[in-house]
Amino acid sequence: MGLTHRQLFQKYVAPTSDAPLALEIISAEHIYLTDCFGKKYIDLISGIAVSNVGHRNPAVVQAIKDQVDKYMHLMVYGEYIQSPQVLLAEALVKSTETQHLNQVYFTNSGTEALEGAMKLAKRYTRRTEFISCLNAYHGATQGALSLAGDENFKNSFRPLLPDIKHIRHGNMDDLAHITTKTAAIVIEIVAGEAGVKQATKSYFKALREKCTQTGCLLIIDEIQTGFGRTGTFWAYQAMDIQPDILLTAKGMGGGMPIGAFIANENLMRTFSFNPVLGHITTFGGHPVSCAASLATLTFIHEANLLADVAAKSNLFKELLIHPIIQEVRGVGLMIAVEMKDYKTVKAVIDTCIANGLITDWFLFCDNALRIAPPLVITEDEIKMACNILLQAMDKVYKS
Repeated sequence: MGLTHRQLFQKYVAPTSDAPLALEIISAEHIYLTDCFGKKYIDLISGIAVSNVGHRNPAVVQAIKDQVDKYMHLMVYGEYIQSPQVLLAEALVKSTETQHLNQVYFTNSGTEALEGAMKLAKRYTRRTEFISCLNAYHGATQGALSLAGDENFKNSFRPLLPDIKHIRHGNMDDLAHITTKTAAIVIEIVAGEAGVKQATKSYFKALREKCTQTGCLLIIDEIQTGFGRTGTFWAYQAMDIQPDILLTAKGMGGGMPIGAFIANENLMRTFSFNPVLGHITTFGGHPVSCAASLATLTFIHEANLLADVAAKSNLFKELLIHPIIQEVRGVGLMIAVEMKDYKTVKAVIDTCIANGLITDWFLFCDNALRIAPPLVITEDEIKMACNILLQAMDKVYKS
């Protein structure tokens, strides 16, 4: 008798923690996951802000099938004209509603988008200093990890990149650290892994002005917030500013792996000379992933998903009232439910999973519970999810 899938998982799949959830999911649809025992779970975190249009969205699945029937990988990125790439690039540029962000470089993931953007900023500005925020997370590769704003998360992997500074997200005084030595600042509109913290519009306007004054590039990381999660297609659009480089991934692919950084053609062309092929990728912009992404973008607009994000967010906030909760904060369907400590949050999470609802915490705010459901979640499903959450909180509170 052969090994079970669980035994194969434990034996052959490299671990990322000593206590993985180890749910054996055999199917997924809309906001639901079903395990090998037939148990159904509400996915309240969208695979960490990935399945914005729901699991196995029919439009996305059809686009994938249609593209597979034509071709898959042909050649390294940037050499052949591939219709899924060019049509998606056009749609992404139009989604920014700017004339400035007019060229797209496709990658396989968010961390690769960040790495490409860092190289682009160094190449264009001829500077080496980068600034990011305390308690920020931008990926796990060595360049991205260098920007991480939590020492415990990266100390075991030093030495990392030099010339990295950290500032407080939303703090006006810290903008003074941006100088003519700074190649770029990398920042989120909504600080995700810090526990869903948002700065003011005045802060981002001041940041944009400071970057313009010093020649520092403004890189806005919308890997979690992009594709409608906060209620506008891009979170920066609510701040009335424009980035120099925009990062996207996660919800971009409708469940398929893809990322991108978007910038002005004057920046992008610096990758094409001195040296030629200054940034290359084999699988970036894979045609099947691009087809899925274009279907995702189109579905968000055609289904008018953005129109209901604020109301759905408010419904969560109205329903989640409990003595165990210290604060509920969020922007759109990116919500943090803060409690007194990690032990309490972990107990609530474990109880929720046992009762058929998946949620988790934040890397740098482990006393808060994460809510980031697919944007297609209905009001009735929100009520059902909140009922499970509140029952779990009751059990933990009483114990």
